[in-house]
Amino acid sequence: MTTKKGTLALLIHGGTENWSPTRWKRRFDAVCSDRPVWLAAEGGGDPASVQYAAVWKPVPGELAGLPNLKVIFNLGAGVDALMADKTLPKVPLVRVSVGDLTHRMTEYVALHVLMHHRQELYLRDSQRVKRWAPKYQWPAGAITVGVIGLGTLGADAAEVLVRLGFQVVGWSNSPKRIDGVECFHGKAQLDAFLRRTDILVSLLPLTPDTRHILNRELFAKLNRSSPLGAPVVINAGRGGLQNEADILSCLDDGTLGAISLDVYATEPLPSDSPFWTHPNVVLTPHNAADTDPDEISKYVAQQIARFEAGLPLENLVDPTRGY
Repeated sequence: MTTKKGTLALLIHGGTENWSPTRWKRRFDAVCSDRPVWLAAEGGGDPASVQYAAVWKPVPGELAGLPNLKVIFNLGAGVDALMADKTLPKVPLVRVSVGDLTHRMTEYVALHVLMHHRQELYLRDSQRVKRWAPKYQWPAGAITVGVIGLGTLGADAAEVLVRLGFQVVGWSNSPKRIDGVECFHGKAQLDAFLRRTDILVSLLPLTPDTRHILNRELFAKLNRSSPLGAPVVINAGRGGLQNEADILSCLDDGTLGAISLDVYATEPLPSDSPFWTHPNVVLTPHNAADTDPDEISKYVAQQIARFEAGLPLENLVDPTRGY
């Protein structure tokens, strides 16, 4: 007689096509065919049978209603919303780390660094007004890109930027070593990192220490003597990292030359936000590294198999650090 395996519950609240709960359930049904998969949005089912939960933006308190939960799998990269839930069960929390997500983020970073480096905002404006007036184009080696946050995503992006010919520096909370990248770490070295940076790429996790770190005080420390004229910022980390009033005022007074944003304090971005129409803002709708259900569902199934075989879970979140 075989023992019935514990239920996997899907608690998904995304609101966009990529986060359709039924789409995710089809993938998990395929890779977890040996156990029940319960879609919380459909109701029914026995919460007491749930041993594993795969989640995206669960409602605060929702996980606390699963009394026999053993592991939580977060289906996206950021776990700050989960960590803010005071009722979160004290069970292992696993964050997503798959090659597909990493590669998508690196694509986004490379795209936007190149966009600003190759003066695309000016060239697209020239196209709209039928202006044939190309400006001098400097080489990639004349630009220093600073990656703040050197986890899996930041390290991969930094390595690709080096291969594209940029000067690359990086900052992280703890020491890191990446070939071709001058690495800074800790609060004592943050200012030195910023002074070297022409284009700042933010891939930090959101913690109490990093909330609103992208503010006027930080922007004023970025290098102002590069061919760009004024520094550029790219934030594909978390919306809570940025002080949005500071961003707008710094764009207007020249402290910043331009910014690419994939994340916002309020999502979806309200229709009355000045970001929509600001000429020096490039917006994307939090899709820099959309999570792929095929890859992620396989990853979660593999992690459950490891756990049930008595092996350690991978990519565990450290609650004391918040990532």
